[in-house]
Amino acid sequence: MRIVLGKGLLAANAEKARENRLLFTQRGIAVINLISSPGAGKTSLLEATLAHLAGRVKTGVIEGDLYTALDARRLEDRAADVVQINTEGVCHLTAAMVERAFTAMEAAGLELLFIENVGNLVCPAEFDLGEDFKVVLLSVAEGADKPAKYKQSFAAAQAVVITKADLAPYTDFDLPGVRRDIGQINPNLPVMVTSVRSGEGMEDWYAFVERAVAAKKSVT
Repeated sequence: MRIVLGKGLLAANAEKARENRLLFTQRGIAVINLISSPGAGKTSLLEATLAHLAGRVKTGVIEGDLYTALDARRLEDRAADVVQINTEGVCHLTAAMVERAFTAMEAAGLELLFIENVGNLVCPAEFDLGEDFKVVLLSVAEGADKPAKYKQSFAAAQAVVITKADLAPYTDFDLPGVRRDIGQINPNLPVMVTSVRSGEGMEDWYAFVERAVAAKKSVT
């Protein structure tokens, strides 16, 4: 019975995700879903990205957390609009949560929507939100074993961002090993090595985001 229920929940989520995707496409909004463990640097990456895009790309953020609006407050002055979702213990966002948050958003003229998912490398991979890209963040401080341990997230992703590269000299993070593991899971997955603090690799990430926006405009 639990297995049937699980399949039913995923099927209902998939249908809602299809509705979200159609809505985003009709409005010409590129949607990027950021997934990572807690503390990998999603909010810091968003702060830098929103600053880079300011005045050029109208961007909204749906901020997912178990509790509090601390991260949303960090972003609210940088984005066109930020809507907080508190899951109150649920380990991922769902397509229905995203639909409700988007409905509450000042979305007129929006070109780009970031969804900062709940800090977790397990559950979010299962739930399509209607996004164009799932992007997995992996901090060098977490260790190099995460792709092997959390294959499903990396298999479902369209890009990987290695964060906090400035800390690499102080860790035993094995970048070639991580690239090898990711390549075995998802051979065509682009991997960007970045540091918000030093600026390393950030132009590659910005270019990825800007291509996503341009691609969405080309189909509307």
